[in-house]
Amino acid sequence: MQALILAGGQGTRLRPLTLTVAKPVVPILDRPHLVYMAEWLRQFGVEEIILACGHMSAGIKSIAGDGTSLGVRLRYVEEPEARGTGGAIKEAEALLEDRFLVLNGDILCDLDLAPQIEHHERTGASATIGVIEVEDPSAFGVVVADDEGAVEAFVEKPKRKDAPSKLVNAGVYVLEKSVLDGIPAEQNVSIEREVFPALVGKGLHALEIHGRWIDIGTPDRYLEAHWDLLEGRMKGGPDPSDAEDGVTLGFDCKVDGEVEGPAWLDDEVEVAAGAKLGPRVSIGAGTTVAKGAEVSDSVLLAGVKVANGAKINGAIIARGATIGKGAVVGPDAVIGEGATVAPGTVLEPGARIAPELEEDQ
Repeated sequence: MQALILAGGQGTRLRPLTLTVAKPVVPILDRPHLVYMAEWLRQFGVEEIILACGHMSAGIKSIAGDGTSLGVRLRYVEEPEARGTGGAIKEAEALLEDRFLVLNGDILCDLDLAPQIEHHERTGASATIGVIEVEDPSAFGVVVADDEGAVEAFVEKPKRKDAPSKLVNAGVYVLEKSVLDGIPAEQNVSIEREVFPALVGKGLHALEIHGRWIDIGTPDRYLEAHWDLLEGRMKGGPDPSDAEDGVTLGFDCKVDGEVEGPAWLDDEVEVAAGAKLGPRVSIGAGTTVAKGAEVSDSVLLAGVKVANGAKINGAIIARGATIGKGAVVGPDAVIGEGATVAPGTVLEPGARIAPELEEDQ
């Protein structure tokens, strides 16, 4: 089976992290997000993934290549300009088989797609939307379906008390290629707001699917995705048998300081005596944390340098950044690749520090 991943967005909500790393390959526990998606999709017979991308596509290709390392065949469709979710699917038409999956590229999940695929085949639907139940649907588009799963209506962001359902679009679809006949070429089209409403009463179905689902497109949700994996709420995280007291260590780590789990340290991380990590940290390969530094509820990517006495809480620190002596970072801060937070700096909550790359200097 094929899967088309819609990955053309610029990841604006995750900036400055996504100014240098495309969202489909942002590291989660130091592995590209696309790795998790491929592992998940292979469970349902997906052998080929088509990646509809535009923003920083060269960077995606340099990391993911032809998909060999992911266990799938990976092909690319590059949008010349942003054309919405429907337009992106139409752009991939020549590569698509008669039936295929479509997924939003900013989702990390362990949803069970087997019932959705089976429902689609059994009912002969033209399209089947995977829906999940949320506690408060007021921030979403609610899907209303009959007892057989046929979609009757969409209600956009209803008031909580007025919502006809708590089932919302999970961004996972099974489509027949015939659906693309209704999408004009080379135009900006939303499959959610234009194509699906036009299919109501014409073979559009929805089925509730189960499992953990999270949109990684904001800093707080990106952090939450890490904790879901570390704490076992989502499949695909570290093997608990490889952890001691909730702490997973990579190769050649040198840990003289204190590490409180859940925590994940990649290869060659150094934690000096007197430093404290955790709880809830993901530390990228080659990162160094000096004496007296404290890091909690944070993700540090590869090659970060944390100086003496620095305090990091609830932050995302991109590859190669430096946090100076005694600096205070977080909560909700995002520090760009190669950036430096000067010694003694106290950043405001939610601070954003732009990347500092050699070519920009």
